Amino acid sequence: MNKELCIMKFLIIRFSSIGDIVLTTPVPRCLKKQIATAEVHYLTKTSYNSILSANPYIDKIHLLQNDLDAVIATLKQEDYDYVIDLHHNLRTLKVKRALGKPSFSFNKLNIEKWMLTALKINRLPPVHIVDRYLDTLKSFGVKNDGAGLDYFIPEGELVKETDIPASHHAGYIGIVIGAAYQTKKFPLHKLQAICQSIQHPIILLGGPEDREDGEKIATIDDVKIYNACGKFSLNESADLVRRAKLIVANDTGLMHIAAAFKRPVISLWGNTIPEFGMYPYYGDNYLQRISQNTDSDKKSYEITEIKNLSCRPCSKIGYKKCPKGHFKCMELLSVTDIEEKINTYIQPKKRV
Repeated sequence: MNKELCIMKFLIIRFSSIGDIVLTTPVPRCLKKQIATAEVHYLTKTSYNSILSANPYIDKIHLLQNDLDAVIATLKQEDYDYVIDLHHNLRTLKVKRALGKPSFSFNKLNIEKWMLTALKINRLPPVHIVDRYLDTLKSFGVKNDGAGLDYFIPEGELVKETDIPASHHAGYIGIVIGAAYQTKKFPLHKLQAICQSIQHPIILLGGPEDREDGEKIATIDDVKIYNACGKFSLNESADLVRRAKLIVANDTGLMHIAAAFKRPVISLWGNTIPEFGMYPYYGDNYLQRISQNTDSDKKSYEITEIKNLSCRPCSKIGYKKCPKGHFKCMELLSVTDIEEKINTYIQPKKRV
């Protein structure tokens, strides 16, 4: 029999964004490792190509820039067997209808999210979004392998030692100051207080839009604090995350990249909540190793949030500013508590 006749050709769709795409990475890996004849293609936006370009579990990447009809025409030529829709919106519906192939779609739980944000009634299942993504593969007998998230950096985009200060070569804390929405961002004055207190090299991480805030923080101590915001590509920033001793991050893409590299994370939550199922995800294999390590009192991650605020969560994504004007979800977070958590990871465990 012709071996090619046995190939199962899959198209995975997730258009955006950084964190969401990283959270889908167990899907192509589990497909490729558990179905011997799987050929895996991935459709995403052009701007997110670098997240997947070095992923060995993806055979071909298709990119959407502006013209969805042109992309659909290309996809039709591939003659897929199945479509795995991990975005589930009107554009993916158009793709699925045009291809006319059996499809399996991720349940976004929009009604449940609306009930929680609008009515403060929680009907969300206590299941991480990664496991909900993987539910789309159940019909093929594919299961969660427990290996967590993937992130592969092309060799040419690794950060050189000379690209960061010599004072940080022995190790540093990475602090992610950016986020897609203002209501996900830890306030500048609190970041300044934490960076003032920490007695350890710090690298500030974020995009070009965060550079000005990064400079305001770095002026506290321009030897201890290096502002990397806007100076590196996404993959280079991911490499800085990979090399950090600890990552302190808002609910944003670099937080998930840190989890992919099994870096410890202190996550800071504002208007969104971990119950949406997008907290740091390490996979059962790693979590079991952490729990069995009797020489360490460190956790894989820490959640820092203000519970029982009547207005929280106010959105499943975020806003440009707090709808109530007080921003209590971030302003009430304790700087002292965050500093203590950071010191738990950085300072060696005391022997009794």
